[in-house]
Amino acid sequence: MWEKVQETIAFIQNKTNFSPEYGVILGSGLGSFVEEITVAFTLPYSEIPNFPVSTVVGHKGALLFGTIGDKKVVAMQGRFHYYEGYDMKQVTFPVRVMKYLGVSKLIVSNASGGVNPSFQVGDVMLIKDHINMFPEHPLRGVNDERFGPRFVNMSEPYSVAMMEKAKAIAKEMKLDLKVGVYLGLQGPTFETLAEYKMVKAVGGDCVGMSTVPEVIVAKHMNMDCLGISVITDMGDEENIEEVNHEEVLEAAKKAEPFVRNLIKNVILQF
Repeated sequence: MWEKVQETIAFIQNKTNFSPEYGVILGSGLGSFVEEITVAFTLPYSEIPNFPVSTVVGHKGALLFGTIGDKKVVAMQGRFHYYEGYDMKQVTFPVRVMKYLGVSKLIVSNASGGVNPSFQVGDVMLIKDHINMFPEHPLRGVNDERFGPRFVNMSEPYSVAMMEKAKAIAKEMKLDLKVGVYLGLQGPTFETLAEYKMVKAVGGDCVGMSTVPEVIVAKHMNMDCLGISVITDMGDEENIEEVNHEEVLEAAKKAEPFVRNLIKNVILQF
């Protein structure tokens, strides 16, 4: 893994000579955030050594380097998922690369199903914590101390300071920003009604198929993280409504202007 990361970094640095402070991973339907970036370099995933390639509609496959104000940013326009067939080391490989390009602060976004009855479709939720229910852990196996410690402290997976800044910005925006716990499941099936009930019972406010592995690996390398979920459907165990990916993308698209503005201002002000 170390050698692969170094090979990828060498390729990117040769192409860009760019050292970003912020990394941004964009979830389903949220890819147009890149319009907030003054883009200096674009590298398609297919051209980057050791990078997987996105296979999901709504996830473009490119790494963008540029600035927001005076802040240097690298953004993943499309992420990788465990359900696509990649192992967790492949899913989280870009986070390793971001760290050694210079990123110290990681912002992750996603589309998720809400189970908190006070939520509704289109809400934006700040992730205060997560529950990992993926069948494979991204740190399983021999630990390379050059990346981080064997046992990682996860008492603050999401930066309290970044969350407070996001809350203050949301207040200025008059955005009703929800706060809650994200539960990560494998996918690619949407949850059954009984599974939605389980998510709520164990303390989740929403559920999705990403984010958790990326944040675990970021914390392994001592990065500060901020997580944002867009509630694109509601999982009510008493209400049988079909959910499909197109509706998820449409709901994310409607919430996207708020998410874009929130992420942009966190980067500018934090």
